[in-house]
Amino acid sequence: MSYSHQSMGSGSRNARGYEFGRTYVVRPKGKHQATLVWLHGLGDNGSSSSQLMESLRLPNVKWICPTAPSRPVSSLGGFTCTAWFDVGEISEDGHDDLEGLDASASHIANLLSAEPADVQVGIGGVSMGAAISLYSATCYALGRYGTGHAYPINLRAVVGLSGWLPGWKILRGKIECSYEAARRAASLPIILTHGTSDDVVPYRFGEKSAQSLGMAGFRQAMFKPYEGLGHYTVPKEMDEVVHWLTTRLGLEGSR
Repeated sequence: MSYSHQSMGSGSRNARGYEFGRTYVVRPKGKHQATLVWLHGLGDNGSSSSQLMESLRLPNVKWICPTAPSRPVSSLGGFTCTAWFDVGEISEDGHDDLEGLDASASHIANLLSAEPADVQVGIGGVSMGAAISLYSATCYALGRYGTGHAYPINLRAVVGLSGWLPGWKILRGKIECSYEAARRAASLPIILTHGTSDDVVPYRFGEKSAQSLGMAGFRQAMFKPYEGLGHYTVPKEMDEVVHWLTTRLGLEGSR
């Protein structure tokens, strides 16, 4: 029995005028226990995400695979391609495109908002998609977006492959001043994986992101290095993610 594949039509324009691309859905072939949004990397699209998700042995998970808006990207000299937010050089004092981050985080929350109450929800992604996943995790903990609007989704799992955490420097101070934020941060399982030979998002940024999450009170943030791996995913890494999601979300029938 194969997954049924469905496209949710072409893009939707959100309140800030970003035109998001097509969203692809991979339906569960077993009992629907969890829904995860999976976010592609720079220049990619939701179709390739859905093909990867379809190959995973997670029969009780529904995958929602959106496509980022096309926009000029600073790190590519202003070249236009699909990107969840604008990014310059990934560096210690890189500037965060908070407007773009919030626009994408709210688009993703919107995709999860219609899921049934008894279904657990999460967000995962690779590279820039991982950055948005981790940013969404901080919005969940703080209970609001960077703009101050309330964050509406009760996240249960976050996955970030070969990514980084936008706003990592100021995160701890924000969470420490709220008991509720600290409680939510401590309750959210996060897995980060990163190749030690990543030449696009340097390994040290993955490591630093994991440390920043830990120091900010995300007690269930786990970091998994992959020796010699570049800026791509390998089956062993995806198997690890499948096992982690199955355990953390208590999924049945995954054997």
